Amino acid sequence: MKKKVLSILLTAAMVMSMAVGCGSNKSASTDAKDDTKTEASADGESNQILFNGSSTLAPVITSIATNFFDTYGTWKAYDSSLPDEDIAIYVSAGGSGQGTKAVIDGTSTFGMVARSVKDEEKKAIKDEKEYQVGIDALTIAVNPENPVTKIIDDLSTEQIVSLFSGEYKTWKDLDASLPDEEVVVITRDINGGAHEVFQKNIMGDTEVKSDAIQASSMGELVQDIIDNPYAIGYASFGVANQNAGKVVTMKVNGVEPTKENIINGSYIIQRPLLLVGSGEPTAVQQAFLDVVLGDEGQKTVEDMGFIPMN
Repeated sequence: MKKKVLSILLTAAMVMSMAVGCGSNKSASTDAKDDTKTEASADGESNQILFNGSSTLAPVITSIATNFFDTYGTWKAYDSSLPDEDIAIYVSAGGSGQGTKAVIDGTSTFGMVARSVKDEEKKAIKDEKEYQVGIDALTIAVNPENPVTKIIDDLSTEQIVSLFSGEYKTWKDLDASLPDEEVVVITRDINGGAHEVFQKNIMGDTEVKSDAIQASSMGELVQDIIDNPYAIGYASFGVANQNAGKVVTMKVNGVEPTKENIINGSYIIQRPLLLVGSGEPTAVQQAFLDVVLGDEGQKTVEDMGFIPMN
């Protein structure tokens, strides 16, 4: 039997994302490797695939890659025209910005990006290619123990800005009947795609308050909301779905964050889930892209709470 070589590089942020975001536990980190040496076929072409970037998208690619390896083991078993080599796919989470940087630097095959790719990134990536894996949204999420859930289910853009900027210092500032408890704001760190999406779609020129808690992954952000009854944060639609009952999501400007409303554009805080590469993919890379974008991969996208492309 072939030795399993599918290796998932898990940063600390990724482990938290795995633990909260996709229902696995922290023991997943015991399979992590730091060996990223390139394996090449007889013609010198590398048959490893390296993914780096979004902590929202990383668990999705990890799950698809794991299922792919468990089913086939070697590239040749999937397609007889491919090399008779063990499938080797590495996934590392560090934020959408890190994903595009890794492609620019040539240290990753694909960047995982949970936002639109910036013009300057497109220019910096030689022959930039984008593959949309799915659609996500940012929900305004609170702890179910927060009394706000009993009286308010809808927040306007202006109210959200006031909560996240620190203009509303306590929940009582939002509504006089609420407790005089500090509004604990949870955000993604600046490297996360969610940070930029939220700033663009909600905050505009107003900055999030400086003492907001910055989570290193979307899974960590949701866990922080779960752990604090007076917290509020922008939780990924997919990760919020995975933690249904543990967080409560609000309507925004009267629009509920549902699949239908995200697809038709009426829910305004949404974002694409992208894989970004440089140049035409190799045969091995195209094979895995076909899996990700095909029925099985898209089923995983949907099963993990996101909106598939088919």
